[in-house]
Amino acid sequence: MIIKGEEQVTEAVLEAMQGTPDARLREVASALVRHLHAFAAEVRLTEEEWELGVDALIRSGKACTDSHNEMILLSDVLGLSTLVCLMNNGAGGPTETAAALLGPFWRMHSLHVANGGSILRSETPGPTLFMQGQVVDTEGKPISGAEVDIWQASPVGMYENQDPGQADMNLRGKFTTDEDGRFSLRSVKPAGYPVPTDGPVGDLLKAQKRHPYRPAHIHALLFKQGFKTLVTQVFVDEDEHLETDVVFGVTEALVGDFQQHESEPPEPDAGTPWYSLEYRFVMTPGEAKLPVPPIK
Repeated sequence: MIIKGEEQVTEAVLEAMQGTPDARLREVASALVRHLHAFAAEVRLTEEEWELGVDALIRSGKACTDSHNEMILLSDVLGLSTLVCLMNNGAGGPTETAAALLGPFWRMHSLHVANGGSILRSETPGPTLFMQGQVVDTEGKPISGAEVDIWQASPVGMYENQDPGQADMNLRGKFTTDEDGRFSLRSVKPAGYPVPTDGPVGDLLKAQKRHPYRPAHIHALLFKQGFKTLVTQVFVDEDEHLETDVVFGVTEALVGDFQQHESEPPEPDAGTPWYSLEYRFVMTPGEAKLPVPPIK
């Protein structure tokens, strides 16, 4: 088609795509073109704005390293990651633990830890947290042998791959549920933290007058053959940013009950005050597959 005016561009591109053999690719690409062109037409996108957008994507790609994924972070702060997550996993409820976005800091090869063990691998100041979890199916029956991958930021708000002061794989560990579907661990109470703001995502947040903070949380990835892999987070109930999470990841089902204690802790060296958390994870039948790690 020879283009005579702006109103023909979208039609020409869609026509060129009609021969795509893969039906799903044809559907997705066609919808992308329709909405992308409609967006440009609605805001009457200028050439300077288009160049700025292209440059932001180029800079985001260049900012990705083995320890940082700016593209995932961009998807997160635009709410796209959470939207896709909830569309594909449901919004939770009485029989299902709500899923949550994977985030940009999951690493696949964290170490296995015995039930009740600590995920601290270097000195990490902060109040001790003892977490007990149970994994069940939608009928409430315990799921034994499930792998529970836990990771979190330190009380200073940094994951170990961001912080040279922490040992490799600090505050990360994999646990296996027992015959009652239970696992337990020792850690420190997590803190809220700002997402990285030294790249294009930070520029966007500044321009929109948005704060960069995530409320304190613990990540969990649950894997067991015969069940859909569950990626979720448990948030500290007293955090000031629960309602303004920069990546829109907080749902009601994910707010945990972090209890503060002044009594003698379960382990003498834990100190006071110490915290406890009990949380029940519900897995649904489905395909067990691991996501692509955003970092190494």
